[in-house]
Amino acid sequence: MEASPAKDAILRRHLDLPADLGSAGVVPWEALDEIAQALRMPTDGLLVDVACGRGGYGIEIAKRSGTRLIGVDFSAVALRDARRIAARRLGPGRAEFRVGVLTDLDLPTGVADAIMCTDSVQFADPPAAALSEFRRVLAGGGRLALTTWQPTSPGDPRVVSRLRNLDLRRELESAGFHHVVVEQRLRWRAAERGAYEEAVATVDDGRDPALASLREEGRRALDSFETLQRIVAYATAP
Repeated sequence: MEASPAKDAILRRHLDLPADLGSAGVVPWEALDEIAQALRMPTDGLLVDVACGRGGYGIEIAKRSGTRLIGVDFSAVALRDARRIAARRLGPGRAEFRVGVLTDLDLPTGVADAIMCTDSVQFADPPAAALSEFRRVLAGGGRLALTTWQPTSPGDPRVVSRLRNLDLRRELESAGFHHVVVEQRLRWRAAERGAYEEAVATVDDGRDPALASLREEGRRALDSFETLQRIVAYATAP
């Protein structure tokens, strides 16, 4: 991804992202205001961005909210980029990044005022284990924001197995979260479609693996686009 300006340019155009954001997923710029407001973080509180990738979304929300940030991701390469972006956009001392996985954040219990996880909770095996870990790390009253996809018809065999039976409301309530809100975002989904359509139509000379990956992802997604809903979920730790 670091060596693929073509992929980043496609996502920026359709998601309205700044050139230096370092996105991790296909969440549009307009979503960040909503997520920042929904998290209701105290100034100088702690935001944990799980599966943060290059860190851009969490860095931007920490910047808007005046909070400290810990980003967690399995990729040391992505975290190297996240540190560079955070130094530029947040300044020194506001963010740290560490290697970890969805089901083991390696953070103390109750340390976070808010947790966000964009487009990644479905990769936990099972997602319920990640939600339990998020609840452990959140302080009482702390807020959680998730973005992902859910099947339009649960159990649809055309949907990839990790999403086929995902039901965030059920999973969040089972994990003990309160005030659970799960909603569809049609505008986000439309922006995603536009990015995939451009990627598929882009001529690829075979020398850009990140672009090739986005094109393949786009082909798969567009073949069964109507089978998934774009979802945002918010919940509160007890």
